[in-house]
Order: sequence, then C-alpha cells, then structure tokens
Amino acid sequence: MIVSTTPTVDGREISEYIRVVAGETIVGINALKDFAAGFRNIVGGRSQGYEQEAATAREQALGEMVQRATALGADGVVGVSIEYAVLGQGNMLLVAATGTAVRFR
Repeated sequence: MIVSTTPTVDGREISEYIRVVAGETIVGINALKDFAAGFRNIVGGRSQGYEQEAATAREQALGEMVQRATALGADGVVGVSIEYAVLGQGNMLLVAATGTAVRFR
C-alpha cells in the first residue's frame, strides 16, 4: 500500500477517493523514562526513551490507519498527517494518523 503525505502520487492516477481513514494510539510514559528525560532536560541532550516511545506510537498509528484503508479496499492513503498530543498529567501521549483512502487506476 502506498502511503503519502502528498495529495497525489507520481505516476499513479487516483480513480476514487474512498473516505478519510485514521489510526490512533495512546502510550504511557513510565516513571523511569520520565526521570531520565527530566535529567536530560537539565544537562541538555536528547531523551532516547521518549524518542523511542514517540516512534513506536507513530508506527502503531500508521499501521492502524493502513489496516482500516485495506479493509475498505484502498490501494493507498494520500494526504497523511500525524498529530501528537499530551494527555492526562503529561504521562500519556496520543498519536493520530489521518489521510484519505484512495483507489488507483
């Protein structure tokens, strides 16, 4: 399945716009990673724990979106957007991937 942030795909003609599809995931950030991130914030540097959580959540949201598009008989998803939001007391991360499921000629 072709997944693109652009509204079109070079060399492919869209024959049908099926509908908007989305995939969401919420991940919790554990106390140990939170402590390590706080320490990194003080001394500078990247928080690999948070980065890995964000990357995993993004891939899960994209995977769920693709599954929903596949169930609709789509050949691709165009115009994909990924949004991040912090929930609760800042210990949960919501990642949502949305796009338009399409069929190509």
